[in-house]
Amino acid sequence: MSLINTQVKPFEATAYHGGKFVPVSDENFKGKWSVVVFYPADFTFVCPTELGDLADHYAEFQKLGVEIYGVSTDTHFTHKAWHDTSDTIAKVQYPLVADPTATLARHFDVLIEEEGLALRGTFVINPEGQIKLYEVHDNGIGRDAKELLRKVQAAQYVASHPGEVCPAKWTPGAETLTPSLDLVGKI
Repeated sequence: MSLINTQVKPFEATAYHGGKFVPVSDENFKGKWSVVVFYPADFTFVCPTELGDLADHYAEFQKLGVEIYGVSTDTHFTHKAWHDTSDTIAKVQYPLVADPTATLARHFDVLIEEEGLALRGTFVINPEGQIKLYEVHDNGIGRDAKELLRKVQAAQYVASHPGEVCPAKWTPGAETLTPSLDLVGKI
C-alpha cells in the first residue's frame, strides 16, 4: 500500500538540534512543510555527503517554509558526537532525529529489519501532516538536494493551485498543465 496522502503516524523522539537535545513529534510536521530524510547510520560514507548537501541548501528550503529532519536509527548522543567530530556534519543546522527503536523507520516503511538500519527514504509532508511525495533508494545511491528542492516547489505549487499539475522538469515560473479532455493525446 502506498504512503501517498496518508497521515504521519504519531511518534515521539529526541533530536540533536542547535547544540541541544530537543523533543520532536508528529506535531512538529503540522502547520508547515517538512522533509524527512532517512539515512542508514552516522559515521558512514554516503550519508555525510547527503546531509552536507542538504545543509548547503538549507537556507533555500527555509525560504520556502520547509523544515528538514534527518533521521537514522542512531541515538541522539551519537548524532551529537558525529556533529562534534565531522566538519561536514557540523554544517547541519536542521534537527538530526534519533530513532534507536526504529519506530519511525517502521512507520515510514524504510526499516531493514535484519540490519536495524533505514534505507535512504525521502518524504515530503504537507502542513496537514500528509505524505505528498516519497522516494526510497538502495543505500548505495545518494540523493541530490537540488532535485529535492525542485520537487518540494512542485508539491507546494500543486497544493496552492488546485486543478493544475507540474510536468516533467517543471521549475518555478515554468508552464503548468490543466488536465482536461482537450489535452488527451495532444502532449
